[in-house]
Amino acid sequence: MTPAEAGESRRVNVGILHATAFELKPFLTQCDRKGRREGPDGLLWQGALLNQQRLVLVQTGPGPQRADLGCRRLIAEQAPRWVVSAGFSGGLQPGVKLGDIVVASGTSDPNGGTLEIDLKMPADPEHGLHVGRLLTIDHVARTIAEKTGLGVATGALAVDMESHAVAQVCRELGVPFLAVRVISDDLESELPAEAAGLLGGNGVVKFGAAAAALWKRPAALGELWQLREVGGQAAARLGTFLAGMLEQLAVPEGT
Repeated sequence: MTPAEAGESRRVNVGILHATAFELKPFLTQCDRKGRREGPDGLLWQGALLNQQRLVLVQTGPGPQRADLGCRRLIAEQAPRWVVSAGFSGGLQPGVKLGDIVVASGTSDPNGGTLEIDLKMPADPEHGLHVGRLLTIDHVARTIAEKTGLGVATGALAVDMESHAVAQVCRELGVPFLAVRVISDDLESELPAEAAGLLGGNGVVKFGAAAAALWKRPAALGELWQLREVGGQAAARLGTFLAGMLEQLAVPEGT
């Protein structure tokens, strides 16, 4: 094996960008982890093996700006064969339910920017698998009214805060891209007002903010606990789907 071939064999197969640790925790339990480090910019890096396939996961924190930064750093430092944006999303259409998986055939933003993804994956709505457009905005779409309005205005299946930003960077730099999202709140779900303020910029829950929220409105405890339970179930569903999908994308280590 030549030095060039040796370097290629050590290349990362898939880089996964996610906003919070909670979203990808069940997936990581299926992997053999090889280490983690925190960058000076707040990005959390984790190396992993999944069935002998090399992965790098980057926890960016929420929002399109941090997703853009994380994606550029990932590509520059690791040169993955594929980049995947994964995590939670809010359902924007009546048939998209809690725990359903949405694989993006395109992404968009509120300013009319759109990107198409050459995806040949059949949808299976009866079993909770949807293929369609993801909308990315810069805040949590918390209310039923807002999600309904976004769905009507854009036709997107689901909304998140990162996918379109990652898709733009990957298109610019010529890296194949996929977005896989699980519905953590659908059109019948209204997130508690406190939910939007609990995440820090690096995707870590701000316990001080949580305590302050409960002090001001004790009833929020039950709502936030239910949100955590639903989120845990959604993350487990995402982890199972993601592991199966990545087996079809990645190249075994050492080949």
